[in-house]
Amino acid sequence: MPNTKSAERRMRNSARKNLHNRSIKSRLHTLEKSYLEFLAAGKKDDAAKGLRTLSSAFDKAAKSGTVHRATADRKKSRLALRLAKAK
Repeated sequence: MPNTKSAERRMRNSARKNLHNRSIKSRLHTLEKSYLEFLAAGKKDDAAKGLRTLSSAFDKAAKSGTVHRATADRKKSRLALRLAKAK
């Protein structure tokens, strides 16, 4: 348990931020899963739309600090390569 008022405040803030970050990461995982399902099914048009949505979501997550910028760039690059190979 926190011993000072500032520690209590930091605990509340970190709990709130943790919840926010977890929801963003969950959305990223869901979008990535649906994109990979489109690729597996051979739906290239839907996969291209999914990649745009996913790239945008990764950029926003990196901008807010939820995901590291390099991690977002690496994932976007690898996912784009998978789409290029499928075509």
